[in-house]
Amino acid sequence: MPALAPLISVIMPAYNAATTVCAAVESVLAQTCTDFELIAVDDGSTDHTARLLEAHARRDARIRLLRLPHGGIVPALNAGLEAAQGRFIARMDADDLCLPQRLEMQAGYLQQHSEVGLAGCRVHFGGAPGGYARYVDWINSLLAPEEIALERFRESPFAHPSVMFRAELVTAHGGYADGPFPEDYELWLRWMEAGVRMAKLPQTLLLWSDPPTRLSRTDSRYSTDCFYAMKTAYLARWLAARNPFHPRITVIGAGKTSRRRALPLLDLGMEIAAWIDVDPRKIGNIVHGIPVRGREALPKPGTGFCLAYLAGHGAADELREFLHPAGYVPGRDYLLVS
Repeated sequence: MPALAPLISVIMPAYNAATTVCAAVESVLAQTCTDFELIAVDDGSTDHTARLLEAHARRDARIRLLRLPHGGIVPALNAGLEAAQGRFIARMDADDLCLPQRLEMQAGYLQQHSEVGLAGCRVHFGGAPGGYARYVDWINSLLAPEEIALERFRESPFAHPSVMFRAELVTAHGGYADGPFPEDYELWLRWMEAGVRMAKLPQTLLLWSDPPTRLSRTDSRYSTDCFYAMKTAYLARWLAARNPFHPRITVIGAGKTSRRRALPLLDLGMEIAAWIDVDPRKIGNIVHGIPVRGREALPKPGTGFCLAYLAGHGAADELREFLHPAGYVPGRDYLLVS
């Protein structure tokens, strides 16, 4: 254990990652910033992961290996947080690669911006084109704290292994929660609700892999329904605090999926004044006792608040092109939430 606490603690959980973990570790050891510890948490692997990490730890004293019975990523992450000694906490996964300047640039950013609690970075996507690649394009487009905060109810705005945050945030607002939801997204929403500002560096500093075993593909906690069940509670509290017309809202999107995602707000005290849609087959209907109307029925800027539940590719951009010339301001008049 180093005599002095390191500047950065890198927390890397690993489970049956023997084919990738060595490259991940080497990418951390190759950082231009050398003032770090790498806390590798073996989550009860049944392959050679622990043995490989032990060999690395013998060669480099900055590596600290924690061995746990298999319990999943949340206990592994929280064990890493508890062991961490650094001023800053960086996340890393055992199948990703850090670019050499990642730790230096993220720590430097946090040192220069005391108002920011968490700094991510752009990532290079290691998967195939399609839905997940579009998601990566979206998170890479969000840099400033204001846009991250406004867009946070659409999806998780960070690649989890790309972030670095101040260690005191864990003491102030808690670590990872275990439940039927994605642990990283819940953490971002909880911390932002508490007022933590989050930013993203414009540099690409992580190669983010996309294996078929990714938890977001295999774990039921990462299902779309779990995402919406969790984030709807945070959204309802945001609306109660910031919607001047609370509890009244207008929902843009009247399709079955949009309605399924919006209706739980009723159980949290919201009132839906109308569904807004562009499909003439829907306009004029009454659904769940709520009328479906065309865009001409949108409340004028400053006279109501809208939530847009639009799942189609490109639908959010099309809606912005319609709303912004008419004077609608995101966060004041509407939010994109899907």
